[in-house]
Amino acid sequence: MRGYDRPQSTMLTLVNPEQRVPANHPIRLIKELAEVALKELSPLFEQMYSEVGRPSIPPERLLKASLLMALYTVRSERMFCEQLDYNLLFRWFLDLNWDEPGFDHSSFSRNRARLLEHDVAGEFFRTVVAEARELKLTSDEHIWTRPASETACHLDGGNRLQSYIRPIELGDSA
Repeated sequence: MRGYDRPQSTMLTLVNPEQRVPANHPIRLIKELAEVALKELSPLFEQMYSEVGRPSIPPERLLKASLLMALYTVRSERMFCEQLDYNLLFRWFLDLNWDEPGFDHSSFSRNRARLLEHDVAGEFFRTVVAEARELKLTSDEHIWTRPASETACHLDGGNRLQSYIRPIELGDSA
């Protein structure tokens, strides 16, 4: 029997992003590695930011957003901020509530520049990569992630997640 297309009547719904991101998605492990690195950098954030003034975009979100941009090859900050409006996976990764506004691209760029100025972004990426290496998730050309299953997933050279994920056996090498 043919189903009929009905116009969308409402957008009010309760969605738990944790349930929408598959348990074996490779981004889950990367998020865990990022969280560990951000905890180590927290004292540095305290030194960099003033106690007074207008709140900025949290540095944790800026750095995790930079990681998403690298993994998903988002070519510009403007495009990332646009995608953040509708990409549930990005919002989940950044711990951004669905009804919370995304970033303004110019504010995003200015705030990110501060992190680059203090080499916090470099330290963050070095820590994430070091953790991935310690877990034997990287090679010179690839980064591997281990989902809950007995397979690993392949992220292509340059740490870019491709439109496909090729499962491999954990014993295989790059």
